Amino acid sequence: MAWGRKKRGGREEPLFGLPAALADLRLSPEDRIPAAVDDDKPKKSVPKRKHEEDDDEPPPRERKPRAAKGGAKRRAKSRGRIRFGRLIYWGAVLGLWTAIAIIGVVVWVGAHLPAIQSLEIPKRPPTIQIVGVDGSLLASRGEMAGTNVALKDLPPYLPKAFIAIEDRRFYSHYGIDPVGIARAAVANILHRGVSQGGSTLTQQLAKNLFLTQERTMARKLQEVELALWLERKHSKNEILELYLNRVYFGSGAYGVEAASQRYFGKSAKNVTVAEAAMLAGLVKSPSRLAPNRNPEGAEARAQIVLAAMAEGKFISAAQAKASIGHPSYKVKPAGAGTVNYVADWIGEVLDDLVGQIDQSIVVETTIDPKLQSVAEAAIIDELAAKSVKFNVTQGALVAMTPEGAVRAMVGGRNYADSQYNRAVTAKRQPGSAFKPFIYLTAIEGGLTPETIRQDAPLDLKGWKPENYTHEYFGSVTLTQALAMSLNTVAVRLGLEVGPKNVVRTAHRLGISSKLEANPSIALGTSEVSVIELVGAYAPFANGGLGVSPHVVTKIRTNEGKVLYVRQPDRTGQVIEPRHAAMMNTMMLETLLSGTARKAEIPGWMAAGKTGTSQDFRDAWFIGYTANLVTGVWLGNDDNSPTRKATGGGLPVEVWTRFMRTAHQGVAVASLPNAQRGGFMSNLFQTASQVSAAPQPAPVPQSGGYRPPPARTSAPPPNPSARPEAAAGLDGWLVDRLFGR
Repeated sequence: MAWGRKKRGGREEPLFGLPAALADLRLSPEDRIPAAVDDDKPKKSVPKRKHEEDDDEPPPRERKPRAAKGGAKRRAKSRGRIRFGRLIYWGAVLGLWTAIAIIGVVVWVGAHLPAIQSLEIPKRPPTIQIVGVDGSLLASRGEMAGTNVALKDLPPYLPKAFIAIEDRRFYSHYGIDPVGIARAAVANILHRGVSQGGSTLTQQLAKNLFLTQERTMARKLQEVELALWLERKHSKNEILELYLNRVYFGSGAYGVEAASQRYFGKSAKNVTVAEAAMLAGLVKSPSRLAPNRNPEGAEARAQIVLAAMAEGKFISAAQAKASIGHPSYKVKPAGAGTVNYVADWIGEVLDDLVGQIDQSIVVETTIDPKLQSVAEAAIIDELAAKSVKFNVTQGALVAMTPEGAVRAMVGGRNYADSQYNRAVTAKRQPGSAFKPFIYLTAIEGGLTPETIRQDAPLDLKGWKPENYTHEYFGSVTLTQALAMSLNTVAVRLGLEVGPKNVVRTAHRLGISSKLEANPSIALGTSEVSVIELVGAYAPFANGGLGVSPHVVTKIRTNEGKVLYVRQPDRTGQVIEPRHAAMMNTMMLETLLSGTARKAEIPGWMAAGKTGTSQDFRDAWFIGYTANLVTGVWLGNDDNSPTRKATGGGLPVEVWTRFMRTAHQGVAVASLPNAQRGGFMSNLFQTASQVSAAPQPAPVPQSGGYRPPPARTSAPPPNPSARPEAAAGLDGWLVDRLFGR
């Protein structure tokens, strides 16, 4: 101890480690165990502390039992407090980490959302409204979004139908509905599958506006976050109105207005209770429940909606019962209306007219809705009655004014079954319907309708074109040859004027397809479309002016800003008026006594030409008046032969039915400078212009139609024999083309 330690002298060695740590350790008197006093050692007096003066007195023993008895209770309470404290501590830790995790998820979800400043209600997708010449709506394109309808303009039971079936607590929650989620979870567990959804209308709107349709947890979390944002930014009625104008209803219809127009043919402002229930029922599965495709499923779902509306007191039980028992659905059939072929064609040309469309527009067209309906009925009814007999499955029709304005277009018998436009896109062999371009080239080369040519067998290096009846008439006028569609005369004329000149004539009049300049072009072996062939006939009807077939006259925005106005054609005169008059005179005879004798419009002067391609694969008739130029094609998409369907049969019947209706109430007008039967008075004069041709028999000067020449049987062909040049026009053509 400090007071018993003797002072050492000499050198002290340094200590390390444990000895160094214990070197300064000293015990105080209080630390020592009491022992007997050693009287032999001197004692150093140390002042006692106050509590040390009573060290000799024993501690009060009566406190020990009390301390022991209360200590157990204190220890039990202490342990309880410790456990409770630990519970609070770990609970706080767990809550803290949970909060951190939630914040992290929210931050992660928010990081994958668009910037808040860009989270504005997106513009509606551009809608293309196509209207007819009378201003009526023909079709809509784009995403088929109808105009926005204000909530106050809708019948009150329409929005209530959506609330009843989709979100009964819509006006009570703040974007997400915990009660609805719990209810859906219980229902799904009980049914061991997804039988109910817990999404609110606000969540569905958030998904429709900003998110994709993928089913992932990340998208669901984004949906919740955006729903809360929408609830904070917009009122309940604003959210409901946005929802009704943006939700998808199937068949390409977005919004209640578009859906109502698509399915019921009327505005959403006028739907009945039953129709409102059907619309609300579509939201669950629009593609599967579309009423124009699944009327039974749509009606069953509508009845569930009506029951939910009655349960929610949105309608009375009597209203629900009446609507369920006697539904007033008037659903339009899917894809109804061949006018959709017109709408598709317009969609193809819009980019060239106005460029990229980023706003809703109205396209004003030349289509006459009444004529469109007549054309559609003519094609559909004729095919329904005779398609099996003649093995014809498809048809097309184009009707335009002599100025090229398309009034009606049918691209097929059923748009819902096939959207392929046979009037614009398909190209088929026109057969004899191409012959007017041969005869026009000959007329422009100096011939006349009364010029005589030979109808006789022809052999061109093994190619032997024949007439349809396999009969030959000898010397005939060009008018007779065209009216009776004599193939040998057309081939001879084509070779006489030159196939290249024929191609130039056809292109000048409006044929845009590639044409092969060979002898067979006279029989229409090069393929063309219906619309370009009809457009190429238009100059005959208007006195020789070139036209460009068109359907769009003006394009404007919904606000009235004009984006495009069609300018007049600048093609100019493509046929001299006198030549056009000659062609009209010749093609009049096709309807009077030729291959299109059934094509007659009472009181009207009409002209045209039939056409039948090889093996009866295509049947055509292109006919015109001073009011309309109309072309009809019938055949099969796979180019298979028909059962001898000719241009003078089914196409003429379709054409006549359409044109008679189209000309009702229209002032009668004559074709430019055409004369019916007047050319016969000059027969002898024109016949003398052909030196190598034999003279025709005298014809009465009555002005009537000249009877067809007597038929002559074709002589047996001799493949080894070559025609002599002196044998008439045949020998001259062969000698000129192929030499001796």
